[in-house]
Amino acid sequence: MNESYDLIVIGGGPAGYHAAIRGAQLGLKSACVEMRNTLGGTCLNVGCIPSKALLESSEHYEKAHHDLASHGVVLESVKLDLAKMLKRKDDVVAQTTKGIAGLFKKNKIAHIVGKGSLEGNNRVKVLLADGGEKIIEGKHIVLATGSVPVDIPQFPADEVRILSSTGALSIPEVPKHLVVIGGGVIGLELGSVWRRLGSKVTVIEAMDRICPFLDGAISREFQKILKKQGVEFLLSSKVLSVTKTSEVELQVKVDMAGKESEIACDYVLVSVGRKPYSEGLGLEKAGVKINARGFVEVDEHFKTSVKGVYAVGDLVPGPMLAHKAMEDAVACVERICGVAGHVDYSLVPWVIYTHPEVAGVGMTEEEAKSRGYEVRVGQFPFMASGRARAAGDVDGFVKILADAKTDRILGAHMIGAKVSEIIAEMVMAIQYCASAEDVARTVHAHPTLSEAVKEAALGVSNQMIHL
Repeated sequence: MNESYDLIVIGGGPAGYHAAIRGAQLGLKSACVEMRNTLGGTCLNVGCIPSKALLESSEHYEKAHHDLASHGVVLESVKLDLAKMLKRKDDVVAQTTKGIAGLFKKNKIAHIVGKGSLEGNNRVKVLLADGGEKIIEGKHIVLATGSVPVDIPQFPADEVRILSSTGALSIPEVPKHLVVIGGGVIGLELGSVWRRLGSKVTVIEAMDRICPFLDGAISREFQKILKKQGVEFLLSSKVLSVTKTSEVELQVKVDMAGKESEIACDYVLVSVGRKPYSEGLGLEKAGVKINARGFVEVDEHFKTSVKGVYAVGDLVPGPMLAHKAMEDAVACVERICGVAGHVDYSLVPWVIYTHPEVAGVGMTEEEAKSRGYEVRVGQFPFMASGRARAAGDVDGFVKILADAKTDRILGAHMIGAKVSEIIAEMVMAIQYCASAEDVARTVHAHPTLSEAVKEAALGVSNQMIHL
């Protein structure tokens, strides 16, 4: 007799484990099928968490080299123990994934290690890690298998010299010259890690600016700061080929606006985006519809074209971000249980964890104007922030956009130290239809970096105090 559950989740990443836990909290007998031995998916195992661990460690290393002396902390020597840094990264991952396993145990969720696929009639076939297989049944099935890096067929990642984001987390030496193909979030974060540790880093981007989704002023400032840090950029450029010239050397041929050039390096990171991972899920067999870009088609309640089957996270359209996937999962399961659940994709914040960090939510200035809004802008630099000067982190600014007619906040964008923590205030403000005046009249502790938000809000009506 097949095992039977109220809820089966295929995939144990941010979307999957949130769906399973929320289902259990709402009284559903839940199972999660995950092909890794550890839970957490790409994010916890080979994505968000390990990359942030390396960003943190490499930032400490760079500060020890360049910044501590200005604070009166003089070190006679600084050495890099790369093996220890990588081990710490792995330890952080292990601790975090064990934490998710503990939550599963607490909530009595069945964790089935294997690859799941749809068999129809509310059944899921699981190819078990030991080579066997079994069929399980569920009243509701949530697909949450996430995404994988986009491959470039001409030079596929071998994870030795040509790397995906996964391989770039575990390079056994500091590259002499790392070429990053793609000027997006992942490439810039991982490029920053290795640049801080001593690599020469060259970023090749097909567009005429990095991270083209950013507000224009933020994008320009971001590139200027990274260039000052030593990152080289080849914009409006296309990689034609990557050739191994020896066991340890690569040659990258680049078309720069019609002019070909060659770059010698020892490692290449291919970071041109991610795509939904639905291989072996049995979507076609089950009759689940996908769109032209490979995303599963769902309605506003995350229902697929097959009754009882839902999809969330990177499998469905919307921002491909872990926190969006988490919100999808919770909303989906709450809908299954008759609880109101909804995710507004226009209010999903994004963050780039370089130094300085970059964060934003809502419309960019360019987007707001294209939609016909008359926009008022308040912009406050961290250079004018007492807390930023005390910390020695004065790069960047906060920018708030408001509708000139109603003062309602349309978007907020910032570049600076710890803005990943500051952006939440603006997400809540826009979520609850706050005006720039509402934020400006909110008391912010002094001295804090978040005071820059208050000042930018004051700036919308030309009332800034400290500028």
